[in-house]
Amino acid sequence: MTQFILRTRSFYSIINFRRIYKEILMKIVGLITEYNPFHNGHLYHIEKAKEITGADAAVVVMSGNYVQRGAPAIMPKHLRAEVALEAGVPVVMELPVCFATGSAEYFAAGAISLFEQLGCIDSICFGSECGDHGVLERIAHVVADEPEEYKFSLQEGLRKGLSFPRARQLALKAYFKDDSLDAILEQPNNILGIEYIKALYLKKSPIRTYTIKRMVSGYHDESLSESYSSASAIRKLLAYASNSIHLEDEGMFDEPVMSEVLTRLEGQVPPSCIRLLEETHRTRYPIYSNDFSLLLKYKLLTETKDTLVKYVDITEDLANRIINHANDFITFDQFCDLLKTRDMTYTRISRSLFHILLGITKYDMLSCRDDGCCHYAHILGFRKDAAHVLSHLKAHSNVPLVTKLTQTDTLSETGARMLTQDIFASNLYEAIITNKFKLPFVNEYQQSIVIL
Repeated sequence: MTQFILRTRSFYSIINFRRIYKEILMKIVGLITEYNPFHNGHLYHIEKAKEITGADAAVVVMSGNYVQRGAPAIMPKHLRAEVALEAGVPVVMELPVCFATGSAEYFAAGAISLFEQLGCIDSICFGSECGDHGVLERIAHVVADEPEEYKFSLQEGLRKGLSFPRARQLALKAYFKDDSLDAILEQPNNILGIEYIKALYLKKSPIRTYTIKRMVSGYHDESLSESYSSASAIRKLLAYASNSIHLEDEGMFDEPVMSEVLTRLEGQVPPSCIRLLEETHRTRYPIYSNDFSLLLKYKLLTETKDTLVKYVDITEDLANRIINHANDFITFDQFCDLLKTRDMTYTRISRSLFHILLGITKYDMLSCRDDGCCHYAHILGFRKDAAHVLSHLKAHSNVPLVTKLTQTDTLSETGARMLTQDIFASNLYEAIITNKFKLPFVNEYQQSIVIL
């Protein structure tokens, strides 16, 4: 009997040693995502990232209920996290809303900061239109170091009244003496990739960067391809289904559109995503910018030119135009179209309006950035069969891993303020769901972490 006990203890000691040894050597690649909605290109990204980095696991930092292009996510963050977990991602964390709705520079700074604070991320892998890491790295280093020739050209462009993105594009072309850079600097994922590399370079971070070329469809493509369609194309198809079903309710449309849409999406998105799209359609999604129209109109009625400029991305000129056109406001999208100019894009306008609506000020953004950006990692969900990955993160993280929103004792003052902002933004999104689909309101504190 004694020998049996000793053998048993020895057996479990070996298993425990192997587990600890495995965790010590674990390599983790970080993915910065929106999954709006999740599709085959994202699944390819997950698998390819682990392959080219040699990582044991890929953990995800995902935008919450609002995305970087200046819009609400089409479906809530917990549903999008669930699809990612179904696809094999072990842990999904939320990018704080002030960074998720920020410019490419702030979006990247927030996500990179979070990965840095976790203390155990070996690499990040991002998708890009060009797929050429060397080119993106050279551009990122120039943007970070600002050599005199580049800096002079940039300031010259700004003096001429060009927008910052346009002035920077021309300055980089002049510095590298390469007109072909337009094809790189006009693509959104290339721009984000440059910002990821720049953020890590400025931090002198040991985290390595890798890129993979986007499969088939471009970021803005609105037509379905054979198997790797863009999120834009899928959102457009879902919007068509939603609008058609609404017309059917009014007696103006008599075709079962949603079932046809889901059939068309088979082969474009994983089966788990098809299931969620079917089960939650018109109960949890779709949500669009125009659903926030009345809230934004109310908010703008409380503002003046002087108060508007305190919000992120609101210049004095934009504040003047918002006030001068306030009486012409009809819908969120219509107002963005009305305000955009040659030097200020629709996306920039939309992002600015959401900053007003969510109360994200320049002080908030600058204080978060200057205080180290991310002060916590809010866990949206994890897989039970990958609990060792979550344990690994907990063991190495320099910031609290938040699984319950009531557990905020360990947060810094800045972190607590950021989390309060996240909770407000999520509750506002939930209020839209409640109003649109006539369902009970679920406060953010009542939302359960997704566990598969």
